[in-house]
Amino acid sequence: MGRQHANMGCSMSLVLNRRGFLAATASFAALHPFSANAAVNQAHLRVMETTDLHVHIWPYDYYADRERDTMGLARAASIVRKIRAEATNSVLYDNGDFLQGNPMGDYMAYERGMKEGDMHPIITALNTLEFDASTLGNHEFNYGLDFLMKSLAGAKFPVISANVAKELGADPTRDITLVPPYVVTDKEITDGIGEVHQIRIGLIGFVPPQIMNWDRRHLEGNVHARDIVESAKAYVPVMKEQGADIIIALSHSGISAARHTEFMGNAAVPLAAIEGIDVVLSGHHHNVFPSATYEGMEAVDVASGTIHGKPAVMAGFWGSHLGLVDLMLETSGGEWRVVDHSSEAHPISKRNEDRSITALVKSDQVVLDSVADMHHATLAYVRRAVGKTSAPLHSYFALVADDPSVQIVSKAQRWYLTEMLKGTEYEGLPLLSAAAPFKAGGRGGPEYYTDVPVGDVAIKNVADLYLYPNTVRAVKVTGRQVKDWLERSAGIFNQVTPGESDQLLLNPNFPSYNFDVIDGVQYKIDLSQPSRFGGRGALTNPDAERIVDLTFNGKPLDLEAEFVIATNNYRASGGGNFPGADGSTIVFEAPDTNRDVIVRYIVNQGTIDPAADANWSFKDLPGTSVLFDTGPKSVDVISDVKGVTIESAGDGDDGFVRYRISL
Repeated sequence: MGRQHANMGCSMSLVLNRRGFLAATASFAALHPFSANAAVNQAHLRVMETTDLHVHIWPYDYYADRERDTMGLARAASIVRKIRAEATNSVLYDNGDFLQGNPMGDYMAYERGMKEGDMHPIITALNTLEFDASTLGNHEFNYGLDFLMKSLAGAKFPVISANVAKELGADPTRDITLVPPYVVTDKEITDGIGEVHQIRIGLIGFVPPQIMNWDRRHLEGNVHARDIVESAKAYVPVMKEQGADIIIALSHSGISAARHTEFMGNAAVPLAAIEGIDVVLSGHHHNVFPSATYEGMEAVDVASGTIHGKPAVMAGFWGSHLGLVDLMLETSGGEWRVVDHSSEAHPISKRNEDRSITALVKSDQVVLDSVADMHHATLAYVRRAVGKTSAPLHSYFALVADDPSVQIVSKAQRWYLTEMLKGTEYEGLPLLSAAAPFKAGGRGGPEYYTDVPVGDVAIKNVADLYLYPNTVRAVKVTGRQVKDWLERSAGIFNQVTPGESDQLLLNPNFPSYNFDVIDGVQYKIDLSQPSRFGGRGALTNPDAERIVDLTFNGKPLDLEAEFVIATNNYRASGGGNFPGADGSTIVFEAPDTNRDVIVRYIVNQGTIDPAADANWSFKDLPGTSVLFDTGPKSVDVISDVKGVTIESAGDGDDGFVRYRISL
């Protein structure tokens, strides 16, 4: 059981690519073995999944205001239609997080609104593709229950969730749930010799119970969330009693630990262990399964695409993949059972060796046309102001002084996590925020800088501030780890000799996105010291102390004290090899991207004040100067720089301009 097969809907040669995903070379070709081999009383059923669409219907990045080949339900729709055209039996489900997550979602919630009878564009698109069912994801609650229910009213398919209740009963089966907890649907299915049978497919949905924290302001006092596994154990026997031949779990929950703990958010593995569940459609993690991402996890078999021996799939995010579980079903005595299966995730694009992207499928024009009016309305929305900035947002000097483009990211992260950590055990700990400049010249060239002038800030400007679709994380660290985090960050600077002039300041091999500035503490950097950490983060000079005069609230930082640092999923999970950020210190995994948080912060503030507060600077080294290069437009904003003495030093190489800093 559980073998990997070539596939009739989009046959692919599966190999592990450099990111560890099952990469694919696409060709719509050979008949799937299950279809070829199905005999009398055997039927091949193709179960298709989308997940974490986040309103990405068109292949368009609204933040960057340009098309992207890596996203869009309209692209995945082409694979859906191909599979349907070739498959005798197929079903299509969405696994949640469809209502929020890009500017189209915000436009609908904050600008246009939903009245009784209105159609939300993502619901229109799902209806157009004739989805068979969906479950709720955690982001469905971001705009409040009234908005959610008005949006769902237009769905021509059932939307289910078993662990969100308006009123709790003595056990889950006695709850009054927000939406139906499950459905058992009758479907005609054709066997291997062309005879038509009836099969009853049970679908049950789940959402992380952490919604009660993430959207407390909308949900507290209105709904309750139960444990995923507890709810499944209660409902699955009921579904069996109602005649469900097979049960598919629409689990908007990631693949994580095998051992069940109460109210765990990523519960796909213990969920798969429940007797009676035949298939697990997973999501929430924004990853792909099967893929090497989940290699070596308990009860998870990447090679066979199974969890606890049952077929499972996770279809990336934003329409990047279409998940496909192929089932060989057999009937005996009027009951169907799964006798074989395979799982795979079909990408809509591939990344080439030169990092360019090639689209593997074209967009489905019918899906595009169904929401074309909302797409164009969203374009107008992202191109106009959602707030103002009282100071220019630029990164020309982000590597040599405290910087407004980094400051605004830090402020937004702290604003967001201050609210999200309320009511948790970490609420009382000091909250710091780490952010780095993404656009800071280097190999990107002399124009590769953030540059947003004073005045209006549009949503698309946020891409200029934050390039990547990271999600917010919080880590708990000690004061010692805070210091070493900064020591690691200070590796971007070359060691200089006191008393010498015009030494090159920056290490060109150290990426700017690893130059974290931590807001909430004050410190200086002693460039006469060697870097404490090597290029890959190894401790190479244990006696080196570049970070000096490190204070918190005006007093020397207590190295034994505990702090929470707001950061992103890349850093918190080990990206850049920073002390205190290896994945083991994460205390909060936010459901929102850093970009979305910045937009919300700007909207909330109306006018933002991102002026740098000069919480870090270089230690004085009399008689010493260094040189660094930046973009030519820096001349317009040099007067904004605080905490450092800068003067022009002529032209740099390749179109850059050069400055001298007297330490």
